[in-house]
Amino acid sequence: MTLPAIGALRERWPEAHIEILGYPHIAELAHKRHYADAVRSIDAKAMTGFFVPHGVLDPALMEYFGGFNVVISYLFDPDRIFSNNVRACGVKQVIDASPRPEDTHAAEHYCRPLKSLAIYVEAPYPRIHPNESDREAAAKFLKMVGREPLVAIHAGSGSEKKNWPVEKFAALSRWLTDELAAQLLIVRGEADERATQKLTELLGERPITVAKGLKLVELAAVLERCVLFLGNDSGITHLAAAVGTPTVAVFGTASLPIWEPLGQHTRVVQIGEQDVANVRAAIEQLWGVPRG
Repeated sequence: MTLPAIGALRERWPEAHIEILGYPHIAELAHKRHYADAVRSIDAKAMTGFFVPHGVLDPALMEYFGGFNVVISYLFDPDRIFSNNVRACGVKQVIDASPRPEDTHAAEHYCRPLKSLAIYVEAPYPRIHPNESDREAAAKFLKMVGREPLVAIHAGSGSEKKNWPVEKFAALSRWLTDELAAQLLIVRGEADERATQKLTELLGERPITVAKGLKLVELAAVLERCVLFLGNDSGITHLAAAVGTPTVAVFGTASLPIWEPLGQHTRVVQIGEQDVANVRAAIEQLWGVPRG
């Protein structure tokens, strides 16, 4: 959801050196893929002092931070401990940005701090740009699939209370294979073993391919090749929407609208009495639309 903000910085200063301080396996989605020139781990041991009031700061990191003109922090830092320590390194401008959207969509919320830099973002859509290496890895993985159209299903998420019942995923999956001749790609994340196993059992002898163990950048390139994605309120659903794949997201009462995936070919269906029919209608609406 911060990609539109980072992209706006890149558009405003095309030649700028932009780095992301965060979790490398996630930030890799932006690293040398349009947005960022480099990534540094926020979990590095030397970073410890920056989270302590008036902490003892690592000299090398002080020099590192001091080399930036602007630092924008989306960390939860109510007492500004981190940002004040970064200021102590001689950074010209440190912008404290709220990490928690409350009254507007997250993508728009994360763009708001840029107004202090006279950067205004209209209709912020997160967009991921897999590179050639990512697409080569996806092509190698998809050789085992065999046929198209390829539909990705992700029946899990980081929280089971947000998940649509697996039985309903199975019902739609059977319809996709039996009526629309789709080839199913079941996405399995770290917390999805039980949901994936149950879904595959309910699909019986229908041919499926399970996508597991892929890096996020590789999975993004795989999803880019799909004609449709169906999933819960999860990061994988956002990943699919951000590569331009027609996406149907099923949101429950625990899912806030501010976190809905965005995109011209993205539909969000609320869990309820008519949800299976509504998801099917959304799929029919998106079936066959160009990707991108």
